[in-house]
Amino acid sequence: MQVQDVLGSARDAITVRRVFGEPYEKDGVTVIPAARVGGGGGAGSGFDEAGHENSGGGFGAGGRPAGVYVVKDGTVSWQPAVDPNRVVAVVGAVLVTWLLTRPRGARRRR
Repeated sequence: MQVQDVLGSARDAITVRRVFGEPYEKDGVTVIPAARVGGGGGAGSGFDEAGHENSGGGFGAGGRPAGVYVVKDGTVSWQPAVDPNRVVAVVGAVLVTWLLTRPRGARRRR
């Protein structure tokens, strides 16, 4: 695979269709799902001891739900997605910080 092939695949992978899903409609309400998408890649080439050229590369992409646009009666509203894993992680971090920074009951108070 050549470097240009990797770059072409990366360009094709991150498109607006990856960010916005297919809208669907029910009972006069249209819902358009949206996601956060990111990616990265790299490629390189070089020569070995025998003088043969070698090249390689790779690309990765990921996404997560961001929310939906809701179109109802000519008005558009944004409804964010709630990621329960992120909520648990934030609550856990706050709890650990509170436990580590509060005064200990074993200390003498004067």
